[in-house]
Amino acid sequence: MLRAASTRWLRCVSLTGTTARRAGRVCGRASYSAAVESSVEPIRGLELGVGHSKLLLRSVAAVRSNSELQAVGVAEGETSKMNMCQAINDALRLAMSSDSSAVVFGEDVAFGGVFRCSVGLADEFGTERIFNTPLTEQGIAGFAIGLASMGHTAVAEIQFADYILPAFDQISNEAAKYRYRSGNEFNVGGMTIRAPCAAVGHGALYHSQSPEALFAHVPGLKVVVPRSAVQAKGLLLAAIRDRNPTLVFEPKILYRSAVEQVPVADYVLPLGRAEILRPGKDITVVGYGSQIYALENAIQMVERDMPGVSCELIDLRTILPYDAETVAESVNKTGRLVVAHEAPRIQGFASELAAEIQERCFLRLESPIERVCGLSVPHPLMFERLYMPCAVRTYEAIKRSLNF
Repeated sequence: MLRAASTRWLRCVSLTGTTARRAGRVCGRASYSAAVESSVEPIRGLELGVGHSKLLLRSVAAVRSNSELQAVGVAEGETSKMNMCQAINDALRLAMSSDSSAVVFGEDVAFGGVFRCSVGLADEFGTERIFNTPLTEQGIAGFAIGLASMGHTAVAEIQFADYILPAFDQISNEAAKYRYRSGNEFNVGGMTIRAPCAAVGHGALYHSQSPEALFAHVPGLKVVVPRSAVQAKGLLLAAIRDRNPTLVFEPKILYRSAVEQVPVADYVLPLGRAEILRPGKDITVVGYGSQIYALENAIQMVERDMPGVSCELIDLRTILPYDAETVAESVNKTGRLVVAHEAPRIQGFASELAAEIQERCFLRLESPIERVCGLSVPHPLMFERLYMPCAVRTYEAIKRSLNF
């Protein structure tokens, strides 16, 4: 079955230009075959994706010069080459080593989990501290709430973010409101939920979704989406130690592809603070998670084709609470904004950010705010390349904004 599904997806990648144009009309967008054919304009041989990204800290020198790692005191220390999965494993190990009350649980996590993010931890810490649960997301979340309410540090894994919805009531009506309804006498701040999310190329309807905006609507939670190994380690440790229930959505396509030199020491990165990855003066481009690499490629195309233009790239990292101040400061400088995410456009997080920035920066805006998002349809298998907010769609949005 999986082999057949993969074959169907590979056929879709090689759609003809005519088929792509027809699909574009069905999706209600202007036809543009470059969305599925990497051999045509505007890509022109540009090497796309995280594997060629200049944003990753691939060398020790890059770690040493990183201002954020300098600020937390780990830039000069020992590093180790890790992918994002290994960095998450390292963060879990450090959390359990430094906190005897910390426990890790979820479906299949005792043997390492389906993505191997917890491999080896049961051997090191024992099956009383890292253990498998029944296949019940509502039960996993409820158990995490109970543990955290009694003072434990509970780190739960939902095997795929698509299946977190049975736990939505427990998370939104119990965990998020626990402190408020008790007048701050009780809390479940020790609860963290990890969930692999987003597209991976062959996940189709039930293994590709990005549900972060559903939880970003819930006061009392924090919601984090890391883009790389260094970020995943620091943000996960911050989430585990933060005294609020926190969800960490991990783009699973980055588990093996995002490889960096990661500081070996224990460190945390700030929640609720965006990071400016590339400074620019003409337009602000904002995203988070794996979408950052599509934005990076779009910016490379724009700056190549429009000499003199420079684009400011911002990674939100945390979408609840999100860093509106950093984005607004950038937009007040550039006068233009493009927001992108993989989740569907309708009621997506880009809508919230666009509305907030429009209120804050209306008199400084030089063009309408652009949103580049997944289509408002169930995540497809055969037509995933048409669904995705790829570098080409972002390139076109940036050009529209600049030419307005």
